[in-house]
Amino acid sequence: MSDTSLTPEQREALMEDPSAILMDRDLMRAIVGAHEEGVGENVIDIRGRAMAALEARLDRLESAHETVISAAYENQSGMNTIHRAVLSLLQPVTFDDFLENMQTDLADILRVDTLVLVMETATKEGAPEMGGPLTMVPAGTVARAIAAGRRGQNSGEVMLRRASKISAGLHGTPVASEALIPLDLGPTRMPAMLLMGSDEPGRFTAAQATDLLRFFGQAFRLILLRWLED
Repeated sequence: MSDTSLTPEQREALMEDPSAILMDRDLMRAIVGAHEEGVGENVIDIRGRAMAALEARLDRLESAHETVISAAYENQSGMNTIHRAVLSLLQPVTFDDFLENMQTDLADILRVDTLVLVMETATKEGAPEMGGPLTMVPAGTVARAIAAGRRGQNSGEVMLRRASKISAGLHGTPVASEALIPLDLGPTRMPAMLLMGSDEPGRFTAAQATDLLRFFGQAFRLILLRWLED
């Protein structure tokens, strides 16, 4: 039989730092289990029950902590992405460059497969006029696309969802999920919308927060107004 007793050095180390045992959950579980076996089946040791309850609570706290850290990291990453996107919007020196930048650098930064500026015009009737990153559409198209057949849908809110049949033709290519950012260009101009699409079904979902995209939409609107006024 092998000798499992502690050496003098090991015993002295544990005496100096008992927390080495307390911090080892497997070791503490084994100690409590051995104690409960020694007292017999008819004796209930509340310390063992308390330890099990504390372990379960610790597991929940650790899980919550990991969730908070993960959410904070995602928020920070998302904020950095939007900052880069806004800086990209400021770089073009002509409106044509602004539109071209949407389909190149800006789409890459935002990690989307389609990025389209949808603008209503009173002179356009029938099907939308597809033209790269800029699409001219008849009056009422933006509100219908955002509502997607739902009554009472606020057309001024950012929408994140699975791709809708109503807005499918505006992307120019099939997508699985989409983000619709309404753009208020003032009382003298018709409604507009920034439309993003992704091949990933979970890229845009209703459960996601819209704060960062709302901020990006406001920045995009202000820069677009500058070009429209020139």
